[in-house]
Amino acid sequence: MKKFLLTMLTVFCCFILANESALSQSNTGKRWKVGGVPAIAYDADMGFRYGALANLYDHGPNMELFPRYRHSIYAEWSHTTNGNDIKQMKYDSEYLIPGIRVTAIARLETEQAMDFYGFNGYESNYNANYADVAHDDYLTRMYYRMGYQSLRLRADFQGKIIDRKLRWYAGMAYYNLSIGSVDIDKINSRADEDNQLPDEPSLYDKYVSEGVIPADQALGGSNALLKAGLVADTRDKEANPNKGIWSEAFLIAAPGFIGNSSPYTALVLTHRQYFPIVKNKLTLAYRLNYQTTLGGQAPWYLLAFKPDTYIAWNGLGGNKTLRGILRNRVVGEGALLGNFELRWRFVDFNFLDQDWYLALSPFLDAGMITKPYENQPNMTGDTDGVHMSYGMGLHIALNENFIIAVDYGIAADERDGQKGMYIGLDFLF
Repeated sequence: MKKFLLTMLTVFCCFILANESALSQSNTGKRWKVGGVPAIAYDADMGFRYGALANLYDHGPNMELFPRYRHSIYAEWSHTTNGNDIKQMKYDSEYLIPGIRVTAIARLETEQAMDFYGFNGYESNYNANYADVAHDDYLTRMYYRMGYQSLRLRADFQGKIIDRKLRWYAGMAYYNLSIGSVDIDKINSRADEDNQLPDEPSLYDKYVSEGVIPADQALGGSNALLKAGLVADTRDKEANPNKGIWSEAFLIAAPGFIGNSSPYTALVLTHRQYFPIVKNKLTLAYRLNYQTTLGGQAPWYLLAFKPDTYIAWNGLGGNKTLRGILRNRVVGEGALLGNFELRWRFVDFNFLDQDWYLALSPFLDAGMITKPYENQPNMTGDTDGVHMSYGMGLHIALNENFIIAVDYGIAADERDGQKGMYIGLDFLF
């Protein structure tokens, strides 16, 4: 495991050094555009976010590749009022290694109260009153929460088979997760007397004591993953495609010989398609994703991770999957996800010598468990079904690539929560 981690860190350092060289050449003609904002945002699941983020794009000498780029460097530090802290760097380029696209991510995330609603969707009971101080059923505001810290390192590579349209994909990732009960003493030390938390067990605590979460996995662990597959990509542009497809199929392996205590394999299938209704103005876009374990059993704390070739989502529910539904509400060994959006780019303009556009996107999101987590008892007597939400998005784009997104989603079933607003970056897919 140590050798694997060292390899990941070496890859990450290599692209940083390479970009030092790229930056030193940037004084020959205009080539860089930067999007940087204070990270003042809001997420219904995590509260108000503050900090800073920036994305630098190298479009080549005299901007010859715009809106495509040679190098993209993203950096973020942010904190939320609900105790979430993120430090992240991301690098993306097709020029670091000629002919191969390199995407590398390093992310350290800490949450004093991560959402945890059990497994298998509607088979796990969600009762909002347990966390409602004003209700007679109140137990603790932290009933559906757990302490959480994760270190994630990824290095992904894509190479051409048929031009850019068909590519091979390979990658490696390292996850180190530290999980436990919410530190209520720490929270109470900063709260006034009326907001003190009672010393009551959370759902996570009950699952550990009852063996739903295995004792040897209760506090998290380290996992090294290998990935390989194919990517088909005919998009006309990446940041907000107007036409084409973007599909991928790959296998994830967590073999025992590189230090995994719970070896397993998994399959990931994703298809995204973009239909032009009015060229560069109105687009129908959808994403279908299916992920499932094929052999072995993934640790319970990895079931919420839903990786693709570009980014890893945190479970079904929340701002990257089912907008308006509770974060991590739909977690199992296999799940199906569908997102459908109508994207209307309704105005383009120039401001402060920069190119901007605004877009609206009504959406419908849906997901369901296809392979349940075996250790989860059926707490409700219900069988899982389709979890659905709907809403509207607003996108503010700077120079095509830097896109601020505001999404408001409503859950169709009260067992999934009520609603959520999310302010972040980029279109969903």
